[in-house]
Amino acid sequence: MDNIAGTKSRLTWATNIAVFIIVLAWLIPTVGLFVSSFRDRDQISASGWWVAPLSVELAYRTRADAEPSQSGDLTVLEGNLFESAEVRDSFTSGESSVAAFGLRGRDPGEFPIGEEVENRDGGTVIVEADGSYIYTATEEMDRGPRIYFIAETPPDFTLDNYRTVLTADNMDRAFINTLTVTIPATIIPILIAAFAAYALAWMDFPGRGLLIATVVGLLVVPLQLALVPLLNLHNQIGIGQSFVGIWLAHTGFGLPLAIYLLRNYMVGLPRDIIESAKVDGATDFQIFTKIILPLSFPALASFAIFQFLWTWNDLLVAKVFLPSAGDAQVMTVKIADDLLGSRGGDWGILATAAFVSIAVPLLVFFTMQRYLVRGLLAGSVK
Repeated sequence: MDNIAGTKSRLTWATNIAVFIIVLAWLIPTVGLFVSSFRDRDQISASGWWVAPLSVELAYRTRADAEPSQSGDLTVLEGNLFESAEVRDSFTSGESSVAAFGLRGRDPGEFPIGEEVENRDGGTVIVEADGSYIYTATEEMDRGPRIYFIAETPPDFTLDNYRTVLTADNMDRAFINTLTVTIPATIIPILIAAFAAYALAWMDFPGRGLLIATVVGLLVVPLQLALVPLLNLHNQIGIGQSFVGIWLAHTGFGLPLAIYLLRNYMVGLPRDIIESAKVDGATDFQIFTKIILPLSFPALASFAIFQFLWTWNDLLVAKVFLPSAGDAQVMTVKIADDLLGSRGGDWGILATAAFVSIAVPLLVFFTMQRYLVRGLLAGSVK
């Protein structure tokens, strides 16, 4: 009885576990990226995002900038490393402790805390766990000596990464450019594909089957094959390296999927409605605008989500069909060329830039996701 339609399969638990694993596989990296976007660069380099709420050991260097005093023939500096001008801003969010210290940058944890060590100024230095130190020298010092130390640093969550990204040079312009590219590149293929899908679904004309087969074949053609020939064509007709050129490029690359998706949906619409409208004297254009388009909204919204996300997150097509000048950069190019190029090791900045760039796609997706499944399943069953 397990194979009878309408009965519940005993393998439902396996399906639920598989879905749960897939969700975790996508959710965990996203959560990690989100947490990293609020962390300091040094803490990201020292520990994983999953221990972000805990203290982490980091190496610091500072100058012993306490006021010197004389003790016999020795100059004495007595103070606290955590209060020195160079590092005090790193220890404002909680208590910290020194794990080890050193006098050379290549070995900042050379000596254990509490040990009296000879320095290069003819005296000694001792550092305690609370950061207090005593540094002695046989001669007067023009400026405080360098001391390196490893300290338990409290977790540091900040909005500085977001301020850096949002106030980066021309980032606001890049955001506007991205909207300028994405919105027309989403609307134009939908308009063209809707007309084409209706014709392929409900109009009889010679070669219709060949056109449908051609559309299906174009789905598997990689867009990289067309980049150079298409750019050469754009240059010849005078629209190369322009917004018009990238609109047409995205339109051409998105049309096969749009036509295929919309035609499958329109074929599944009740034939009686179309035939009744024709009997009443409606033209094909009236049937298309008054009946087909309203009924096809789930499929239109489904493709709009895909096209918007793909166009918004696109880097390759934008690099090819837009000028490299800063005034024409979209956000993906801005992040790749400026933020990633100059801050390749600053994972906090890169994580923040990623979240800033996906804010609008997430809004679009969650607004229209109820139509996604309905549009994707269009035409899959009869």
